[in-house]
Amino acid sequence: MSTLTTEARDVRALRVNGTRLWDALMTLAQIGSTAKGGVCRLALTDLDRQGRDLVVGWAREAGMSVTVDQIGNVFMRRPGRNNALPPVMTGSHIDTQPTGGKFDGNYGVLAGLEVVRTLNDAGIETEAPIEVAFWTNEEGSRFVPVMMGSGVFAKAFSLEHAYAAKDVDGLTVKDELQRIGYIGDEVPGQHPVGAYFEAHIEQGPVLEDHGITIGVVEAVLGIRWYDCTVTGMEAHAGPTPMGLRRDALQAATRIMQEVVAVAMRHQPHGRGTVGMVQVHPNSRNVIPGRVTFSMDLRNVSNELLDQMDAEIRAYAARVAAETGLQVDIREVSHYPAVPFEAGCVQAVREAAAQLGYSSMPCVSGAGHDAVYVARLAPAGMVFVPCKDGISHNEIEDADPAHLEAGCNVLMHAMLDRAGVVG
Repeated sequence: MSTLTTEARDVRALRVNGTRLWDALMTLAQIGSTAKGGVCRLALTDLDRQGRDLVVGWAREAGMSVTVDQIGNVFMRRPGRNNALPPVMTGSHIDTQPTGGKFDGNYGVLAGLEVVRTLNDAGIETEAPIEVAFWTNEEGSRFVPVMMGSGVFAKAFSLEHAYAAKDVDGLTVKDELQRIGYIGDEVPGQHPVGAYFEAHIEQGPVLEDHGITIGVVEAVLGIRWYDCTVTGMEAHAGPTPMGLRRDALQAATRIMQEVVAVAMRHQPHGRGTVGMVQVHPNSRNVIPGRVTFSMDLRNVSNELLDQMDAEIRAYAARVAAETGLQVDIREVSHYPAVPFEAGCVQAVREAAAQLGYSSMPCVSGAGHDAVYVARLAPAGMVFVPCKDGISHNEIEDADPAHLEAGCNVLMHAMLDRAGVVG
């Protein structure tokens, strides 16, 4: 016989309004809508201001108070019984790629809003406050660095550095924040966070491929980006015999193949990509004298990334020795792997099981605001499938039933941390 109280049974039966969530997503998607069905709402543009105003208006209608910090991060608060407790927070971003979709980032913010609306409808009071955040310039499409608002919040880089960033027209972040009216007074990072959950479309094909509804995100992959330059000697393609060539491209392609091979040796989470290649002089009948290409290595732990780094450097040194060509590898960016807090991961896993949704452990290969918030507070993420794994594309799509399921999991994971009064 169950020993659950009536209140506990009532909370366990609580479900969000999927239709209302979908309608909110489609309404927000009209701001910056594109002819192909996507969204172009770049950070700190007039369209971003319109999107911000819409979401903030919805929050105030739901009885939430609103705080804005100096980098334009917005925190929308539903009070708890004990407002001295740090809030249980959720959120994401509402800026998009130039050819973005309706769900990347936007889903996480509006799922949080739907959680609040559902709690309001049911008259449920939480012990700790609930907050929904949206972070400034997550995408980095108009200004760099990416994940700017959460990065400043977590002191990954300074407010002054972010303020000084310019777009292609020379407009600065600080001036654009002031222009759209979203430069607040609160010092970034001084806003307390008790725990943080972020709901997001997967942006990859794994959940859909496995027929799974909920991804229980255990970590975000660490990333190392490099520029590799191989230097040989340009020469005429006709008169120069094969054995006397100093062909930079042939040596470079060996290293490019090893980037993939290194990742294959470090499965299941190893990733290796060459996405950019520049060949000099790039002429049909000239043996390439210099090749510069990008290398992108990713894995679930910093130790595995260190191993991959050592292996690709050793192989490149071997190619240089065998060919007599110069090989230079320069690391240009490094994002450490981020394991999420075990308790938050478990809260997501248990919520999915309680609600009867299929789930599987997974990792995120892309960066999210949760990466930086996890430096300050326990954090976790909820993934739902997206059609064909496509994101950062105007045809990005998701099943409304999956979005509703992810929002239900988000709500119950948050309630696990926030506590229900009763």
